[in-house]
Amino acid sequence: MDVLELARWQFGITTVYHFLMVPLTIGLSVLVAAMQTAWVRTGKLRHLKMTKFWGKLLLVNFAMGVVTGIVQEFQFGMSWSAYSRFVGDVFGAPLAMEGLVAFFVESTFLGLWIFGWDRLPKKVHLACAWAFSLATAASAYFILAANSWMQHPVGVEFVDGKPTMNSIGAVLTNNTALAAIPHTLAGAFSVAAAFLVGVAGWHLWRKRGASDEHREVWRSSLRLGGWVGVVAFAVLAITGDTQGKLMFEQQPMKMASAEALCHTEKPASFSIIAIGDVRGANCEDVKTFTVPALLSFLAHNDFSTEVKGVENLVGEYQAKYGSTYPDDPALGELAGQPIDYVPNLPVTYWGFRVMIGFGAISAGIGVLALWLTRRGRIPAGRWFPLMALGGIATPFIGNSAGWIFTEMGRQPFVVAPNPTGVEGMWMFTAQAVSKLTVGEVVTSLTTLTVLYLVLGVVELYLMRKYVRGGVDAVMPPAPSSSKEDSDDEALSFAY
Repeated sequence: MDVLELARWQFGITTVYHFLMVPLTIGLSVLVAAMQTAWVRTGKLRHLKMTKFWGKLLLVNFAMGVVTGIVQEFQFGMSWSAYSRFVGDVFGAPLAMEGLVAFFVESTFLGLWIFGWDRLPKKVHLACAWAFSLATAASAYFILAANSWMQHPVGVEFVDGKPTMNSIGAVLTNNTALAAIPHTLAGAFSVAAAFLVGVAGWHLWRKRGASDEHREVWRSSLRLGGWVGVVAFAVLAITGDTQGKLMFEQQPMKMASAEALCHTEKPASFSIIAIGDVRGANCEDVKTFTVPALLSFLAHNDFSTEVKGVENLVGEYQAKYGSTYPDDPALGELAGQPIDYVPNLPVTYWGFRVMIGFGAISAGIGVLALWLTRRGRIPAGRWFPLMALGGIATPFIGNSAGWIFTEMGRQPFVVAPNPTGVEGMWMFTAQAVSKLTVGEVVTSLTTLTVLYLVLGVVELYLMRKYVRGGVDAVMPPAPSSSKEDSDDEALSFAY
């Protein structure tokens, strides 16, 4: 492997790992705030127990998300310094906003929420919960605005050969971002919903034959997760359709790659599944099962639109963006070499289907769990907790596959060209990498991978510990008049 490929692997590994924590934090923080709201409004102990239990798991996941998120900031200076110099004027604003929200608003109110139990008035303490949960979503907004600019650069002009932002409003209201944000947030709620269904379903089944004072906690949690998961999938479908239409306009090669559509079709059929090797751009050895004209509808809301294939688009891309890399010494061996405008077709084609398929499975498990637990019922078969626990993984897989598809589908660009934007406003991935040696990248890649494996083991251990402990492991001890005991109570919940 060369430096470019190793750097891409490093960024991919650290990003996907970090994104395992992000959606659970976003979705679970809002649901915990909603649980606490129910407790403040009704005074029912069930809702307090739900807030304490799921809040404990939220804190474990939040801590891991912060640790892995900081590494993402370092990536821009480690392996992608050339990219950082190119886009720094644009990225500086949304990343600074994200930092302010994440490390000031979010962290401040989370700290007040952790240590404010029995110290702050109930409604003030509840306001802290909503403040940090909404700040978490706002933090995601700014990150997605920056990422969406890479997919569809707007609000810039060229100054001395570099993009300079001339409208922060255009960057933050980029139509690509406005479609990606609700889609990503719906994916986050899908993850949190599956987590509730899985853990609560396991506890509910485990205590099915005995009188359990916490049974209503698990039943309410499971049914909340089930309903949230169903609604989230509906939002994912709607926003995904919007993104598909934008992709048809902004990144036609990505759309063709998602369907392994090698030749232009009018109308274009939607491929359900392909049999054969989809790596070749001519698709001569691939047989697909399709739905006639559906891809045209997804692209343009009608059943007759022409959708260009990979082979046809290659010529157009060569005419617009060049057929060879610039003769730049920074590109090393790639300088002056032909540009391959075709993304990794197996990754884009199957990643798209894994995203949709596992999202649908997650929603299906939620619907089934709601049906099986209606009117106080608890399934007796051992398959039920296995299904519920296994269902936790499905939206995680779907979210990860969606991001891999999004990022891989725009290759060979790290900043994809805007067909109607500033002339020359793009950057090839090969131009973005730092001047490093293979040994240096291998060292950092190995170190981070091992470190993340250790962190993964720690998170799984802590999650398993508090999940198995149930409500009793997170409810504070009886109030004491001693100040020292009172401090222990707060710290017991925090840690």
